[in-house]
Amino acid sequence: MKQQTIQLRVRYDECDPMGFVHHSNYLRYFEIGRTEFLRSAGGRYRDVEEAGLFVVVARVDCRYKSPARYDDQIELTTRIVNVTAAKIVHEYEIKRGDQVLVQATVTLAVIDRQGRLQRVPESLIQ
Repeated sequence: MKQQTIQLRVRYDECDPMGFVHHSNYLRYFEIGRTEFLRSAGGRYRDVEEAGLFVVVARVDCRYKSPARYDDQIELTTRIVNVTAAKIVHEYEIKRGDQVLVQATVTLAVIDRQGRLQRVPESLIQ
């Protein structure tokens, strides 16, 4: 199982009036994790898009266990857990120290400019 861990700092504008990270921002963190994971392997989403393909989120299963707060240093681990001809499945874990804050599974699909499902390109599988 391939994985990568990166550090993020919670910014003020990512929080709700209670000072907790708004739930929608975790999806942004997952996107950052996916992008940096691909970049660390020498790939870029820009190259995939220039080839006329787009990676889209098809499903999200997210479990919020405890909130992150403004200025927290958090650790995001991104794992590829399954790749088929039609989808890529990532798992995410966000921690503050040893405490697990969020766990999620995101299923991605690849489509063309007309929105038709495509095979996952070899460049994303590598």
